[in-house]
Formats: sequence, structure tokens, C-alpha cells
Amino acid sequence: MKILKLNLTQNSEKKIKDCIGLVISTIKAGGLVIYPTETTYGIGADPENKQAIDKLLKYKSRREGKPLSVAVSDQKMAERYVLINQQAQNFYQRFLPGPYTVISNLKSNSQIDQRVASEFNTLGIRIPDYPLILKILNQLDRGITATSANASDKKRPYQISDILDNLSEKQKSLIDLIVDVGELPRNEPSVVIDTTLSTPIALRGQLKKTDNFIEFKSKSETETQELAKRLMLKNWKSLKKRGLIFGLNGELGMGKTIFAKGVAQFLQIEEEITSPTYSYLNEYSYERQACTGFFYHLDAWKIDQKEEFLLLEVEKLLSAHNVLVIEWWDKIAGFLTEDFKQQAIILELSGQDNWRTIKLWEK
Repeated sequence: MKILKLNLTQNSEKKIKDCIGLVISTIKAGGLVIYPTETTYGIGADPENKQAIDKLLKYKSRREGKPLSVAVSDQKMAERYVLINQQAQNFYQRFLPGPYTVISNLKSNSQIDQRVASEFNTLGIRIPDYPLILKILNQLDRGITATSANASDKKRPYQISDILDNLSEKQKSLIDLIVDVGELPRNEPSVVIDTTLSTPIALRGQLKKTDNFIEFKSKSETETQELAKRLMLKNWKSLKKRGLIFGLNGELGMGKTIFAKGVAQFLQIEEEITSPTYSYLNEYSYERQACTGFFYHLDAWKIDQKEEFLLLEVEKLLSAHNVLVIEWWDKIAGFLTEDFKQQAIILELSGQDNWRTIKLWEK
């Protein structure tokens, strides 16, 4: 491991040029490079090099809810890897370069290692607002991975000691080059925005909300299911810690059970998901990425009395790894404890024909 200390305001142009050359040769050789950005230190590898991605995933495993992304120099370079729709185009024009990761569908002919892409066959693109990295990317003429350089679940890497102090010797041995520019400003990580649905969804950070909710548009049952999957991915860490609750409101035929099917698909449940109108509560076991638990699907349409509701012992079902989807949430909300309600993600579905408006309240 080589550590190159750099002062971007005081070092000579030659030293900076030599640094750029060393980073490029290391990436081309399949190495791992820790580099600064306007948010935190990142770790770069060639996303098309299988051996480089093998090495990166030994250093930092790709976790559900936190897929890898790729840094590029501009939109033209991004278009080598992803399909940029109008929504993505708007974000590129408004926010990039800058602390945003914009997720688009992967191009069918992309040479990106599939482990860099998400389980939805999408890819996050970063254009860092950091001149040194943009120069490297321009001269390299390809993207590099842009995941943060800290070990999984360790402190954000604003200085090199934040990284090295939390690595095993084995992890340290995987690093080929560190570009150390000193302590970075304590900025938040990039906002991660998925632009592949009819309405963008923030998988990390927040987009601007209308009132206290975010409003989505869905043009099909498939897209309603895809929204459910994105929300499951976004909240995967919470699911493993304490479980998840989705409270669904909306008239008949608005897609509440369709949303539940999307949750089940994400959890890789193969059983058919049907509305539990007559049974009140359906239970399904699941196993995904070594996480095992239960998916509980409740229909509260026929529940009118608190005593009737308490027989189901719904609140006892919530624990780590368990997911509850409750249709007709408003009918039983008054019977629930405040603590239980505070953990719920509430969705209100409305619309006509194939179009649905989905309002989302997240705690």
C-alpha cells in the first residue's frame, strides 16, 4: 500500500500530474485506490475488471440497500453505462457535478461487472464536484467505482485515519494506493435518487417533500410492485434491526394487494399472494441474502371492534426480520399503540384506470 500525501493548493503541477498518472496506472492494473471527493473518501476500481471487483468486494462487501456506484466525468461518459431518461436528464442538468448519485437502467451492452449493478439491473452514477477526480476520470477515459472507503458500518471517512483505524490487516493489504489530501469537510454522503420509475425515489437522503409526504405516480401494476421493492431495499437495514410496517389506505381496486405482492417478490417468496379478506391474516416465511423471517399480510376491512382486533395480536408480530403489510390501515390505527404507529410507513393509493397516485409518509 502506497500513501501519497497531496496538498492541492501548495503542491506543484508536476506533483499533481504525477499523482494523476499513478492513480490511472493503478486502476488500469486492477488495483484499489482510495481518493477524496466533495463528500467523503471513496474507493475506486475498474468496474469492468472482474479481478478488481473481486478485490473490492473482499475489501468491502456489497450490502443490500447500499449497492456500488460508478463515478464518471460527465454525462457523455455516463451514457456508456446507463440509459438516461428525461427524469435522469433533469437531475444531471440541475445537480451534477455534485453530491448526488443518479440511478438509471443499465445498458444491455454495458461491460460493467454485474456485481456493481443493483438487483434491479440498475446502476448509480456519480459526477463528483472535485476537480482532481474529474481530471483523473477524463484522462482515464472510463468510470471507476464510487463507494465510500470506510469498512462496512464504520464511521464516515473524512480523513485517512477514519479508514485505516477501522480495517483489518487483511483489508489493508488489498489497498494499492491512497491519495491523502487531509481532512475533508464534514459533508453528508451523496443523495441517492432512483429515476427508473414514473416518479423519482430517494434511496438515501431526501428529495423535496410536498407537505409531509412524497407523491408518486404509478402507471401499471408492475410499477406499483417495483415501488414496493425499492422501499424494501431502502429500508433493508431497518428490517434487519427492528422489522418493517407498511400501512396501506385506499379504496377497493387501488393496488393495496399489488403492493403487497411487490414486497413478497423482493423477499423472494414463491407462494401466491392473495388478499386475506376472509382469513384476516396470512403468514409467509422467507429467506433472502441469509436473512430469514416472516411476511405478515393483514386485511383490516372487516375489523370494527378493538376486541376483535386484539385477538390477532398484531403488535407481537413485529420484530427484527419481520415485515407487516396492513391493508385498510385507518380502520385499525385507533387500536394501535403510539410506538407501533410511529414505526409505520404509510401509503395512500388512489387513481383511475391504470394510473395510481401513491402518497408516502415516512418517519
